[in-house]
Amino acid sequence: MSSFQEGKDCLGWAARDASGVLSPYHFKRRAIGADDISVKITYCGICYGDIVYTRNKHEDSKYPVVPGHEIAGIVKEVGSNVQRFKTGDPVGVGTYINSCRNCDECNEGLEVQCPNGMVPTINAVDVDGTITKGGYSSFIVVHERYCYKIPENYPLALAAPLLCSGITVYTPMIHYKMNQPGKSLGVIGLGGLGHMAVKFGKAFGLNVTVFSTSISKKEEALNVLGADKFIVSTDEEEMKTLSRTLDFIIDSASGDHPFDPYMSLLKTNGLFVMVCYPKEVKLDPLSLFTGMRSITGSFTGGTKLTQEMLEFCAAHKIYPEIEVIPIEYAYEAFERMLKGDVKYRFVIDIENSLK
Repeated sequence: MSSFQEGKDCLGWAARDASGVLSPYHFKRRAIGADDISVKITYCGICYGDIVYTRNKHEDSKYPVVPGHEIAGIVKEVGSNVQRFKTGDPVGVGTYINSCRNCDECNEGLEVQCPNGMVPTINAVDVDGTITKGGYSSFIVVHERYCYKIPENYPLALAAPLLCSGITVYTPMIHYKMNQPGKSLGVIGLGGLGHMAVKFGKAFGLNVTVFSTSISKKEEALNVLGADKFIVSTDEEEMKTLSRTLDFIIDSASGDHPFDPYMSLLKTNGLFVMVCYPKEVKLDPLSLFTGMRSITGSFTGGTKLTQEMLEFCAAHKIYPEIEVIPIEYAYEAFERMLKGDVKYRFVIDIENSLK
């Protein structure tokens, strides 16, 4: 059990301004409370959100920004009330590290939708009044409720991206019952989120079609990820061949793009789910009226579903496709990510490169 009262020094890499350039940064983590665990970080995935906050894309960055919310590591210390974890356990920390714990959403395990103040893992005000700092660092202190058991047989480097890209697509697939064998799923965009949607779709027994603007992704989509079809979305004739054939569409494309051409591919009562973040959504109302189609959005997931997803991935041997890099390469990884030059998630080797 931990008995110290003062926070410990932590080494991270931080951006100091909107250039997003990262460099070593020393700061203090809060002291471990009775319900907290301290996690030695071994790996941290790179998410587009890291670029958003380090480069002040939303004009709310609180510098210095230590990014990273796809965290995998090992429990080093536990608070006196902790029951779920012990020293040495492999664990994950995702996109948020606190919530009110009293509202209907929290009580239902939907903490990410907490209306009273879900606290993101980076660039938010923590319980002690400090600004939350993420996984590009040597360790993190988190309330046990917001930590997840990583199955013993699941590699930590591969587990890290599940804490954001994985759960972001898994959540709507479970919530909207996109796990019915034999149904048809369209996946727009083949990046960190999209490739996980394909993997989950095939594990659920769905017929999966990938949509991309780049024909260069066809072979990988079909032969590596196991998609059933690949469509170049700019080919109008090819798109028309799928009119009213899909039960569900998950949109993970990062850039601005039209929506009506995809809505026409849905069957009656079909569902279009956005897990992307375009600047705006333009839609002809007839795209909804015709066929009684629906459009909705989703991001990450609650604690119960996140734990379920980790166990599902281990049981079904579902692994993200990753490129492991040292932390010194993170800024260059950001640049490559913006160009779509990654298959399909960068993961930083924190343990061996953060010195």
